[in-house]
Amino acid sequence: MTAERKLGPWSVPAVGLGCMNLSHAYGVPPTRQQGETVLQKALDLGITHFDSAALYGFGRNEELIGPFLKPYRDDIVLVSKCGMRGENGVRTIDGRPEKLREDIEASLKRLGTDVIDLYYLHRFDKGTPVPIEESVGELGRMVDEGKVREIGLSEVSADTLRRGFAVHPIAAVQSEYSLWTRNAEISVLDTCAELGIAFVAFSSLARGFLTSIDLDPGTFAEKDIRRTMPRFQEPQFSENRKLIPNYRAIADDAGCTPAQLALAWVLQKGEHIHVIPGTTSAEHLQEDWAALEVHLPGEIIQRAEELINQQTISGPRYPAATQAEIDTEEFE
Repeated sequence: MTAERKLGPWSVPAVGLGCMNLSHAYGVPPTRQQGETVLQKALDLGITHFDSAALYGFGRNEELIGPFLKPYRDDIVLVSKCGMRGENGVRTIDGRPEKLREDIEASLKRLGTDVIDLYYLHRFDKGTPVPIEESVGELGRMVDEGKVREIGLSEVSADTLRRGFAVHPIAAVQSEYSLWTRNAEISVLDTCAELGIAFVAFSSLARGFLTSIDLDPGTFAEKDIRRTMPRFQEPQFSENRKLIPNYRAIADDAGCTPAQLALAWVLQKGEHIHVIPGTTSAEHLQEDWAALEVHLPGEIIQRAEELINQQTISGPRYPAATQAEIDTEEFE
């Protein structure tokens, strides 16, 4: 397994850091000091791919990582996203060029930089709707102006990707991909490989499900986004939890932790694939990073795939309203 992989014009370790957890999504976020401890650990390990978004913490994530990473700016790939934001505590999706222009200016200010290395359209705006060509066209103008070096798309279908790619080169596609969420296998992974586009997988640990942590949804914080996700609700969660003992046994047989099994499985699905696990723990980050050293034999891969897949997992990944916003292919 290649430790470094292409991300646009850069070569970066295949394991990056998804920074969302440091400001957003899983209940009360860590303190700034705790967040900076995780960021420093990432730098110490050799991570150079740092992924943020305007949405995360409604701007607070960019305000955290930008100043902290500034001394290392020339040595890292700084990533953020536009088109999905939080205003007055309400999440909105808006891909209109004028709104994306507002997003880039705000993100540059929060990050304390003149240029963002990789800038994703966080969601294809299906609601307004805004043609993907218009959104990508505006991102391309940001490249021409030197505000952005490369552009990406997040959670898009292969058809949308091709339409966007026809307007401006796309460096990366970011979507959820894990043993329990395989939608990218329908066509997006192959399309990325065909077009020379990096695929950046998020939530490859299934939001903590595919780790050594014994999750109890009843203890999730009030604002933990998993509370709204059907796979963490009853009766689905109890059905899904039945898979964990056998999954952990497979990890034991592979000589790695459950989290490392999950990440190594994703990375072995293609040399153009990256993972960006998120964590608030420096210890867990060390564990995730070590997945680069794990090579899974075919027998282990087969056992893991047969145990956890779209047929064996109970419940969709998102509630219906959220799923309707996402432009990805679905299994029939």
